[in-house]
Amino acid sequence: MRKLMTQFARFGVVGVVGLVIDFGVFNLLRATVLAPENLHEGPVLAKVVSTALAIVANWIGNRFWTFREHRGRQLWREFVEFLVVSLGGMAIGLACLWVSHYLLGFTSILADNISGNVLGLALGTAFRFTFYKLWVFAPHRGETGPAVFPAAEAPEQVTDGRRPSSRRAAATAPAAGAMPPGSPTAP
Repeated sequence: MRKLMTQFARFGVVGVVGLVIDFGVFNLLRATVLAPENLHEGPVLAKVVSTALAIVANWIGNRFWTFREHRGRQLWREFVEFLVVSLGGMAIGLACLWVSHYLLGFTSILADNISGNVLGLALGTAFRFTFYKLWVFAPHRGETGPAVFPAAEAPEQVTDGRRPSSRRAAATAPAAGAMPPGSPTAP
């Protein structure tokens, strides 16, 4: 439980950095180039851009800090999986923003921030943490062996006078009548 709480705290710190990036870029774009008076899809497009930048920052933080002991060796596969989960979290935030802005008619910057950066963020965060932990950075994917080749398995030992039952062990067992290395009569 302690390890889970530590991971969640680190995830929260990385998330705060992502939130600052997301919130700052969103409001900068929302107030300038992508303002609704300049472009109808301004709030949603601003959220896509800001969230994409936050996703990259979060991947770096989560890969090298939060889930560092569970990161996989296949960098691009892991990044694609992280991106898929992050886009799912982004879709949750965008859905909250879209419903608030276009269906309910709350078009102020405050309303956009509450729906996209508070409600959407909370729901998206729960979604992302769950899938990062269970899929992208799952414990069974950790870097426990060498980066290129896994360690060779030790051959099974004959302990009761019978030959080992597995094919690998049987292939490494001495041939019938051959003396084991190190025996007094071995050549």
